[in-house]
Amino acid sequence: MPSFSIKHATLADIPVVIQIQEKTWEPTYREILTKEQIDYMFEKIYSKNALENQMTQGGQQFMLLFNAEDPEGFAAISEEEPGYFKLHKIYVLPTTQGTGAGKFLLTEVENYVRSLGGKKLALNVNRYNKARSFYERMDFNVTKEVDVPIGPYWMNDFIMEKQLEQ
Repeated sequence: MPSFSIKHATLADIPVVIQIQEKTWEPTYREILTKEQIDYMFEKIYSKNALENQMTQGGQQFMLLFNAEDPEGFAAISEEEPGYFKLHKIYVLPTTQGTGAGKFLLTEVENYVRSLGGKKLALNVNRYNKARSFYERMDFNVTKEVDVPIGPYWMNDFIMEKQLEQ
């Protein structure tokens, strides 16, 4: 029986974020993106320096998911404008998927956003990512289709949003 908890991450937790990402990024995207694009994006978004910048300059709050003492996932959010928050990242280990970990983590993100006065939570999901159905089950709706340039590559995404009840 899982025993989930949340910790707000600090700069000292960056190695834990990287450790989780190393185990989730490739299995999540290998059927959607080329290895070159995966490697490029991993370095651009998940290097130690990139994560430090996201936490200190980018205003992203990282939340770590633990099962007992083991880190098994993370999320990162920021307020884009008053009351409107963006979920930049949410990942749980492939071995943890299907245990309720993702639902627990996303619910905790929503509760945190509400505690800051958030009224709407948005996220981008690759149009070919199976996680879209998870977000739909969590009451997110597709509001837009976008193509986001990342270096020489493109992310073909849906923007999904959820109205948060206060």
